[in-house]
Amino acid sequence: MRAHLGDQLVIESPATGGARRDGEIVGLHHDDGTPPYDVRWSDTDDVTLVFPGPDAHVRHLEHERSPEAGEAAATGEAPPATGEAAAATTATGATGPRGEHNPGDTGRRVAVERRRRGLSREETAGRARMSPQYLAYLEEQPADPSLATLIRLADALGTSVAALRGGGIDLPPGQGHALLHPELRDLSPQECRALLSSHGLGRVAVSTSEGRPAVVPVNYEFVDDAIVFRTAPHSVPAAAAETEVAFEVDHVDEALSQGWSVLAVGPARVVTDPEAVRRLAQRAHTTPWAGGEREMWVSIEPTSLTGRRITPAGR
Repeated sequence: MRAHLGDQLVIESPATGGARRDGEIVGLHHDDGTPPYDVRWSDTDDVTLVFPGPDAHVRHLEHERSPEAGEAAATGEAPPATGEAAAATTATGATGPRGEHNPGDTGRRVAVERRRRGLSREETAGRARMSPQYLAYLEEQPADPSLATLIRLADALGTSVAALRGGGIDLPPGQGHALLHPELRDLSPQECRALLSSHGLGRVAVSTSEGRPAVVPVNYEFVDDAIVFRTAPHSVPAAAAETEVAFEVDHVDEALSQGWSVLAVGPARVVTDPEAVRRLAQRAHTTPWAGGEREMWVSIEPTSLTGRRITPAGR
């Protein structure tokens, strides 16, 4: 017996006319697709480790195996996608940079989106009509959920299947259709501060030592009404020190074609007090994504704080 992720394991009842049990294979323990399997049962949504007996068989629901695919299963290798299958894989972003499938990335995206929206696993599982145990399995293990499962999760999290699969990771935001009746409104300073305080990734506009303008992304924190970020001396962001700069942060909801942006303008300075530096390091939510030694803290104290939000008219 050999199976692939997403196939269905069917357990026939030994009694004539008896009920059978089936579930989705969500985990493999051998590269050649032989048992045992992690199975999410359709009647309970629980995931269990299964060693199939003689009353079990596998149904390949989402793909018919070609002779090449059967040969690949025997060797533990995946056949290359061709034609429409390859195009679909590329469009959904289901593969890595070399065509390698990274199912665990989907679970990590689900977990990040869930936490970003302030939802517990129980709340998300209830919205997606699945068990919290399976959601935990999906977030923590390299599971490969079915398309139906991804659709329910995307709906529960207010996003898209493509986003959960990472399909738009190399595309600039804002390629979706505009709202039929959009409304652009100004944000109050209090709303701007609330959006800034969520911390994350922003862009600082500076004038470099050559006198050329530059806009660079930085990981930032919002502490005591100041925007702070870490960088390295002599880097482009370090040019912000002792000058007046502009700092922008935004968020775009591709699925709903709406979003917001906040612009802060004010003087920037290097934080030199050792106690202040220690406190900032302790309160930081993340280290700079760019890596390397970036221990120079720059603080921007906004003298101007403006923002705008695009929503459907009447909201």
